Amino acid sequence: MLSDVLPGSTHPLGATLQSGGVNFAIYSRHATCLELLLFDAPEDAAPARVIRLEPGRHRTADYWHVLVQGLGAGQLYAWRAHGPLAPERGLRFDGEKVLLDPYARAVVMGERYDRKAATLPGDNCASALRGVVVDARGYDWEGDRPLHRPYGETIIYELHVGGFTRDPSSGVKPELRGTYAGLVEKIPYLQDLGVTAVELLPVQHFDPLDAPLGRVNYWGYSPLAFFAPHGPYSSRRDPLGPVDEFRDMVKALHRAGIEVILDVVFNHTAEGDERGPTLSFRGLENGAYYIPGEDPSRYANFSGCGNTVNANHSVMRHLILDCLRHWTAEMHVDGFRFDLASVLSRDGKGKPRENAPILWSIDSDPVLAGSKLIAEAWDAGGLYQVGSFTGERFAEWNGPFRDDL
Repeated sequence: MLSDVLPGSTHPLGATLQSGGVNFAIYSRHATCLELLLFDAPEDAAPARVIRLEPGRHRTADYWHVLVQGLGAGQLYAWRAHGPLAPERGLRFDGEKVLLDPYARAVVMGERYDRKAATLPGDNCASALRGVVVDARGYDWEGDRPLHRPYGETIIYELHVGGFTRDPSSGVKPELRGTYAGLVEKIPYLQDLGVTAVELLPVQHFDPLDAPLGRVNYWGYSPLAFFAPHGPYSSRRDPLGPVDEFRDMVKALHRAGIEVILDVVFNHTAEGDERGPTLSFRGLENGAYYIPGEDPSRYANFSGCGNTVNANHSVMRHLILDCLRHWTAEMHVDGFRFDLASVLSRDGKGKPRENAPILWSIDSDPVLAGSKLIAEAWDAGGLYQVGSFTGERFAEWNGPFRDDL
């Protein structure tokens, strides 16, 4: 038994700094064994250390946990999960695949990242994503607070962080174009327009390789790490850089009187359909995160993107709530626009629920009480709820009015 490896605790999920080390906790009901992989550098082809979790010592109910002493902020890590590969029962464990923590607060995507390697048999460690341990307490917000501007006084400007300053005509320094820092340089422009809020197209870390061969995923509607700001939108290349640069951007926008609203995509992930890569959720506990098709080896596709998040499963419901609280409390964003929000009303078999638990949980959550909530009240499966969306606090996108314009 290693002296620096302790049992740890089930909560909070993810990687959490504690006195003298880091606690790692993750959910997997059907796994028979989990391995924690620790890396020294983003481009390392193999982990510097592998810690095998013992079920009798590191598992409580369906949660696996371990406290590793001596680790700190900036530590790179990932998981391997061993268990049954039985697609006909909705189980897709592959002990050779390196998996991203669903609660990772930051992500490193090395130059060797290869989405295809996660679809093929064999070890993909050299080309896999890594999570980063983040110290939520280690940032000086300098008294920053949410602005709480009423809807009636709000003018929202939708923008794409990567595209907003990419062209030389933006006047932004080349090294800052297409970044969070580059957006900060254009705050005077937004003020001149009279904008009171920016709605950022997806900035939750997404897979740019989730696209046809030879192309990249530009828009970002292919999320993988819901808690982490998209790394390539940062001008900083250090593992913790994207988190702090995102916070710097929020703080600067707030100083200018501009709120920050995130376009969040909780309806599907970058893992795609049954032919897609095993990057995270699929290899940890497939059924907790995705709605199965009539054939359990396939996926329901109410998102139009290959899979559908099982938002009303207790595990995924907690993840969504924890994620929204994280962006609100630790990243200081002011609100959320929910992409294909009607997916969130579907149950584990894909049927719409009149009072979906996740929607009422969001609506009534005390941490989110001051947040703007905006629903795109339809999905790709034919569900259309404009004017009848669940909850009392959700504003709604008016699709017909938009189309008429």
